[in-house]
Amino acid sequence: MSLPFGKRDIPRKCLWAHFCSAFDKRRGRGTLTPPPWLPRGLNQNLPSTLKNVLFVCTGNTCRSPMAEALFRDLVKERADYQISSAGVAAAPGMPASKHTASILKERGIDLSGFQSRMLDQELLDRATHVFAMSSHHMAAIADEFPDHADKVYLVSEFAAEDALRGRDVSDPFGQGRAAYEETLRSLEKMLPSLLAYIDQTWKKNEG
Repeated sequence: MSLPFGKRDIPRKCLWAHFCSAFDKRRGRGTLTPPPWLPRGLNQNLPSTLKNVLFVCTGNTCRSPMAEALFRDLVKERADYQISSAGVAAAPGMPASKHTASILKERGIDLSGFQSRMLDQELLDRATHVFAMSSHHMAAIADEFPDHADKVYLVSEFAAEDALRGRDVSDPFGQGRAAYEETLRSLEKMLPSLLAYIDQTWKKNEG
């Protein structure tokens, strides 16, 4: 996978190898120690144990609200996570798309109060991890907010399946329900590995 951040290409390969070894080490063959170069991006005003995860797409009505809702459901029993989403070209105050809301409602997740918002400096300052739906979104964030580039990842970057890892999440906007269901299935496969990556590599900020 080609990343738009130049100097991060080599460290990210090391990062991926480090992450892959985590599962073996969890089976009793050692304790995972995060590498010292791992970017944390931790806001000093937040509790040191808090992970603030931000999902980013284009309009913040389809993919990123879906990812936010699914990931929030994954960590619903945990107090150490805050989850949000935004768009690089969002019209503020829009509801989640009809199909996004209906598919998630069938899974017991209510998006009736959701409102889209534009990605901005404040959101990025608070975030410890930013997960973009596509390489285009990663490039847009790096261009507009270069100081935060090191905490931006592709949402599929740590997917367990080779067929999904490093691929953009397809945009269902303007398509039928089947396209939204396919996007949701992809995210359901990606997000558990993403959660495992955060938990395995998180290093508490002692500062």
